[in-house]
Amino acid sequence: MDLNEIKDPSFLKSLSNEDLERLAAEIREFLIEKLSVTGGHLGANLGVVELTLALHKLYDSPKDKFLFDVGHQSYIHKILTGRTSQFDTLRQYKGLCGFPKMRESEHDAWETGHSSTSLSGAMGMVIARDLKKENHHVIPIIGDGALTGGMALEALNHIGHEKKDITVILNDNEMSIANNVGALHNALGRMRSAGKYHRVKDELEWLMKKVPAVGGRLAQTAERIKDSMKYFMVPGMLFEEFGFTYFGPVDGHDFNDLQENLNYAKKTKGPVLVHVITQKGKGYQPAELDEKDKWHGVGPYKIDSGEKIKPVGGPPAWSEVVSGTLQKIARTDKRLAVVTPAMILGSKLEKFHQEFPERLFDVGIAEQHATTMSAGLATQGMKPFLAIYSTFLQRAYDQIIHDVCRQNLNVVFGIDRAGLVGADGETHQGVFDVAFLRNIPNMVVMMPKDENECQHMVNTSIEYNDGPVAVRYPRGTGIGVRMDESLSNIPIGSWEVLKEGSDAAILTFGTTIEMAMKASKELQAKGLSVKVINARFIKPLDNDMLHGLMRENMPILTIEEAVLKGGFGSAVLEFAEENGYNGQVIKRMGIPDRFIEHGKVEELLNEIGLTKEDVIANIQHMLPSKQQRA
Repeated sequence: MDLNEIKDPSFLKSLSNEDLERLAAEIREFLIEKLSVTGGHLGANLGVVELTLALHKLYDSPKDKFLFDVGHQSYIHKILTGRTSQFDTLRQYKGLCGFPKMRESEHDAWETGHSSTSLSGAMGMVIARDLKKENHHVIPIIGDGALTGGMALEALNHIGHEKKDITVILNDNEMSIANNVGALHNALGRMRSAGKYHRVKDELEWLMKKVPAVGGRLAQTAERIKDSMKYFMVPGMLFEEFGFTYFGPVDGHDFNDLQENLNYAKKTKGPVLVHVITQKGKGYQPAELDEKDKWHGVGPYKIDSGEKIKPVGGPPAWSEVVSGTLQKIARTDKRLAVVTPAMILGSKLEKFHQEFPERLFDVGIAEQHATTMSAGLATQGMKPFLAIYSTFLQRAYDQIIHDVCRQNLNVVFGIDRAGLVGADGETHQGVFDVAFLRNIPNMVVMMPKDENECQHMVNTSIEYNDGPVAVRYPRGTGIGVRMDESLSNIPIGSWEVLKEGSDAAILTFGTTIEMAMKASKELQAKGLSVKVINARFIKPLDNDMLHGLMRENMPILTIEEAVLKGGFGSAVLEFAEENGYNGQVIKRMGIPDRFIEHGKVEELLNEIGLTKEDVIANIQHMLPSKQQRA
């Protein structure tokens, strides 16, 4: 069928399983073709084609509510709800979002981008449904990787306690962004191999009823035997202990098996968990054979071979520079241990892991645990380096304050994907960490201007002994500078002048330095002399340099690829107020007070007014008299 003709999922009701199998094949072919051009989350979506079709056939969206945990497996859902024609714009500026989006469709009941939120959101919807005396189903779909998140376990605990009607779909493909770890993952492995418990239990109950009770003894023990079978058939039966009725494991690529079990679940009162086994990358051999899950999120690729289309050579990725520096330090500093919440691949720690397997700890999707565990390491004289994306560090804010900074422990936060990240959009833009870190006592925050300064910052953070340190670095590749052979330390709180000037000063750091330098050069041609300062320490500020600028009453423009509210520019304003520079001219540029959606970083910067041309216009506005003379 023509997928573009799909307006809503209701047409699925009349399809046979053979029809569904043909449709599944068409959807896979469509996704493989479209994502080869746009990129996106291919592996996860190929794995849930049959599951999504079966759910939409059985339930009635949007009346029934689907909540896709993380959300990167929602492409089939988008196709079935009338958005096929928009896939050429997937993850592009003003185009189709790569995650569920309420403004796109009434069928998107819950917006996600981070893991482990669906069960809590679903429980809220269930409570609201019951209080309002409504009659519909709420179905969260959560992966085995996301289930390790503490929030998901908190929700399981509460759902089991309340005993309200809810059907949880556990999509078990044995992987998240990286290979899953932990005891829960191992327990699921035992469940996968143990067979279908609920059928065996039902058959045992039927058999017991057929056998006459001899002296009443068998009748008295039948129920106990039946209940204890779950411990024999499925070791631990974790979910039933949580208060759920467990169905599974179910073959997630078999429509007969899916529909039989989902129908069972739909008729069952109280909390139900359907354990569905799927294969990530199903139907596309390069993705099926991907043991390291490099097909989780991909850029453009060649369909025939699976070869990724990307520039050859060029500067190293920022995360690769950080990881390589950690390797170099670890060879001589036995205190160093690296912790990551399921981001070995994303933060390019594979080589470190190969060389120091006993000193890298992947805790799974558990950012709060990763942070406090790092604090525990630091209490024992170790030097923990927590490699974590900026957007995921948000999930551990209390741990940063209470367990790390309050105790002034030597934990290093390697904040990957700092700044705008582009196609993944508002759930992944790393623009809040400057504001939420700089207000915490004892924290040092820094960001390098290039790869060489980056390696020295990593070394400085490990050598620093007076408390926690955060080193921010962006997504993508460096700028291609020469790297020093030996590592050195950068004095904490020190800035550097990159270009002298006498009319005004630009204070900036990281990715926006190049913009400032180009603007200063063009302004010089217009007769304006603008100093450019690498404000590489966001906290502490370089007080001596700021005093010098403000005593000269030099107008200051701050630029940051981070939120303006409470950000670096705010810190400079606070410095001026606290030190009595009441007439100081200070202008700030940065991320406005709204969430920034998906698109190429250049497009987003242009939209929010964070470009070279905007820098030039701001400086000219700050220097009206000099501009007139020029």
